[in-house]
Amino acid sequence: MYVCICHRVRECEIRRVIQSGAHTEDAVGDECGAGTGCGTCLDRIADLIDAESPTPVPVFH
Repeated sequence: MYVCICHRVRECEIRRVIQSGAHTEDAVGDECGAGTGCGTCLDRIADLIDAESPTPVPVFH
C-alpha cells in the first residue's frame, strides 16, 4: 500500500528505512522521499515510526 502518493513510496519501504535507523519524519524523507511533497502522509509516517520503535521498558527505582 502506498503511504506517500507524491513520491510513490510504499509502507514496506518506509518500515524498512525506519528499521534501518530513520526515527523522524525528516529522516524518513531524506532516505526515501516520503513526506517531502504535499505532507499529507506525515501523520501516517509518524504512526509507522511509533509502530516500529521498540517499546521502552519501564525502570522502577
